[in-house]
Amino acid sequence: MRIESLNNSKVKEWSKLKEKKYRDQLGLFLVEGDHLLNRAILKDQVVEIISIDETLEIPGIPFYLVTKEIMKKLSCQVTSTKVIGVCQKNHEKEIMGLVCLLDNIQDPGNLGTIIRSAVAFNFNTIILSNDSVDLYNDKVIRASEGMIFDLNIVRRDIYKIVRELKTKGYKIYGTDVLKGMELKNMVFGDKTAIIIGNEGRGMCEELKLLCDEMIHISINCESLNASVAASIIFYEVDKNGSKKSK
Repeated sequence: MRIESLNNSKVKEWSKLKEKKYRDQLGLFLVEGDHLLNRAILKDQVVEIISIDETLEIPGIPFYLVTKEIMKKLSCQVTSTKVIGVCQKNHEKEIMGLVCLLDNIQDPGNLGTIIRSAVAFNFNTIILSNDSVDLYNDKVIRASEGMIFDLNIVRRDIYKIVRELKTKGYKIYGTDVLKGMELKNMVFGDKTAIIIGNEGRGMCEELKLLCDEMIHISINCESLNASVAASIIFYEVDKNGSKKSK
């Protein structure tokens, strides 16, 4: 189908998906560009394709050929893309495997990078606190390089879920730049859950009280970016697991 008017009802519907409240209401979100679209197609989450290039039509998925003006209206990037996918939000799965909990993470780039590192180092689940940045923020999606489709990512009350994980045998590790055991000296089990705190204040004190142990990363500077710290911890946890399996 070809659409040329900015006032078309479909264009208005798609445009609303740039706002969190409509993404939540409709259970849909947008991805931009070939790479992200192809990742979403592999997971059967694309419900519509919007493009200025008719050669990008894919059999079996509703396709809309639009003008450059419409694409510019829908795009969140400075240089608008040639193709956008309308996708279903991820279906939440049972929490299992290695788990990362994010306490009030606010920077979309940090969340996207943490997601990529979690996939790289074999974490299964990411739990977002209710006050963390929206998973379907366009900057999160781009920073994740499409890895949001490869993880079980859920949003929960972080205090309740920590208690639930404990009943399931998980050991909860907090992060503190000054206190705790040196990361390289830690031994991690299969049921490991790591909490990464807010970019500015770190973990809140109430949450620290629920942790079984605190992790400290020895560095030659005052602190690390939240996503960098998470990546280092994920690497050590994964390496630790690899050693045990040999």
